[in-house]
Amino acid sequence: MIILYGAQAAFGLPQVSPYVTKTEVQLKMAGLAYEPRDAAPDESPKGQIPFIDDGDARVADSTFIRLHLERAYGVDFDEGLGPRQRAEAWAVERMLENQLGWVIGYFRWLTPENFEKGPAHFFDGAPAGMQDALRAEVLAEVRAAMRAQGVARHSDAEIVELGLRSVAALSEILGDQPFLFGDRPCGTDATALGMLAALYTPFFPCELRDRALGFGNLVAYADRLMALFYPEFPWAAQAQAPLAA
Repeated sequence: MIILYGAQAAFGLPQVSPYVTKTEVQLKMAGLAYEPRDAAPDESPKGQIPFIDDGDARVADSTFIRLHLERAYGVDFDEGLGPRQRAEAWAVERMLENQLGWVIGYFRWLTPENFEKGPAHFFDGAPAGMQDALRAEVLAEVRAAMRAQGVARHSDAEIVELGLRSVAALSEILGDQPFLFGDRPCGTDATALGMLAALYTPFFPCELRDRALGFGNLVAYADRLMALFYPEFPWAAQAQAPLAA
């Protein structure tokens, strides 16, 4: 059986990490049996979650996990899509992971109030005398990574505008379709669910979430995907709830 190493339900989400959500949804799409287990990023070969064990193979990074599943099990997550749609699906995935994901992460990690009630608790299991130092160390690493990527070089207002460009583009691509490329979800829908859930959870209030809730087709799309892949999770109430004080 495949072992999926990731995080756990928290912050109003079935999985804390949008990348773990992506992989878990793709496993569900493929109908593959798996066992979820908690893991820290430093346990992964690439220093990040998710990663999987599949027999003798350990595969890290959600994109390479997808490739492994396709090759090992004959899965085509984009079945029914033509060459142009497959290219567009890849472009949308890169926009979501390489742009919107960083923006969402910025407001989760570098907004002090959100950090204190969210990621700061990742270190609660460490020895009491080490917790503050670990929080400060990891926060500094995240800040440096976001500055190197570029997002943390901008003002909050500019970062909101960058995020909205991607949200608006995704809304336009979705239109009035049930899923990104028609009547059935593809691999990129799994990526979109991870990112939209991370954006729409009311646990992390920010202006970007406020304004993204104005894209009604995306709110309904996130609800639709959550109902399909996490039917036991009370998502509709979460997504539509008022922002936390």
